[in-house]
Amino acid sequence: MDDRPPLPPFTAETAAAKVQAAEDAWNTRDPQKVAGAYSPDSVWRNRDRFVTGRDEIVSLLTEKWEREQDYALRKNLWAFEGNRIAVRFQYESHDADGQWWRSYGNELWEFDAQGYMARREASIDDVPIEESERRIFGPRSEAERGTVFPLR
Repeated sequence: MDDRPPLPPFTAETAAAKVQAAEDAWNTRDPQKVAGAYSPDSVWRNRDRFVTGRDEIVSLLTEKWEREQDYALRKNLWAFEGNRIAVRFQYESHDADGQWWRSYGNELWEFDAQGYMARREASIDDVPIEESERRIFGPRSEAERGTVFPLR
């Protein structure tokens, strides 16, 4: 398996680059592409689900993006040390009935020496919103990179 830079130990610059790369991948809504950033034996806690390995990650993400339609995500670096990164994020999506949601969360990431995420723990809360309240539309533009979204 090839290295997946940037590699730990992280600096402020490399941690921010890792966060932006994750946001970019998740905004493709391609489960295979996203799963490629995780170690083959990566362990996750995502809300109330626990998964291990890329096949289970792909399954979880496939279900997620079938349910969370028109998903668009923003991640921001919160803290880092050594091979660990903490992230705050928000995303918006709608369900099959057309109800829009803004989801707020925190993630704790731990990376192996090759730069693959070996552990991910995510806590996420969903808030119903009106379509007129949306503020996240598709992937981040270059001009928007590095900006932090307001809490509300």
